[in-house]
Amino acid sequence: MRTILYAGLMTMALLLHPGVSGGDDHSHRQAAETLLLVLGVDKSLPQIATQMLDNQLKQHPQLAPQREVLQRFLTTYFTWESVKEDTISAYTHEFTEQELKQLTAFYKTPLGRKASDKLPKLAFVAAEIGLNHVQEHQAELRQMIEAEQHKK
Repeated sequence: MRTILYAGLMTMALLLHPGVSGGDDHSHRQAAETLLLVLGVDKSLPQIATQMLDNQLKQHPQLAPQREVLQRFLTTYFTWESVKEDTISAYTHEFTEQELKQLTAFYKTPLGRKASDKLPKLAFVAAEIGLNHVQEHQAELRQMIEAEQHKK
């Protein structure tokens, strides 16, 4: 489940334009890199890449015959070294150097390690709960849309 969180974070980092980042000083960037390494983002990328590929293949089964090629492509271009600088920029944009150091200290504690393991799963569970509640009322949504269309 941690990989879902990291996938989201990596996607966000990849979409951010490098010019958006603030805090380019060396110690601020070093604090961000340290946090990311404590969180194990560098080691999680192969799992994230596989999960991203699996999700894409579920959504686009016609790509299944190219799975090996797509996996090789991700293994080549979705590496820590290739996303590191942009990810660090995203973190320095969102957190001060002091905040990054505090987060690092927290994630080194037993509770921090537990939070790192459990929070992504809980976020996924919360999303599933929300989706289930929305799906329970899907018929009502259709009725609302139809009623709105009849007004026009």
